[in-house]
Amino acid sequence: MATLHVVSSPPSTDSRLNSCLRVLGPGDALLLCGEAVQALREPSPMAQTLSALPAGALYALGEDCDARELEQTLAHQVDYTAFVALSLAYDRVNTWL
Repeated sequence: MATLHVVSSPPSTDSRLNSCLRVLGPGDALLLCGEAVQALREPSPMAQTLSALPAGALYALGEDCDARELEQTLAHQVDYTAFVALSLAYDRVNTWL
């Protein structure tokens, strides 16, 4: 079953993103929101790790990227409407709280 993983915690002070990446399976996708979008800031080891994800598997909430003045090209930016559509497109949604 394909899962959409949603991570919002800051990668610099929390291990949830690393834990999520360890269980990310084929057909799964990752949506970064909140402080988790900081993981997309280049150059960084986490951005390099995220760049290795399959095409179409990495998303970021555009509003959160904008709020942090983050210009990034690794993730496909989505708005809240697309976030809901993504949630419906996957069999499961796992929010890493």
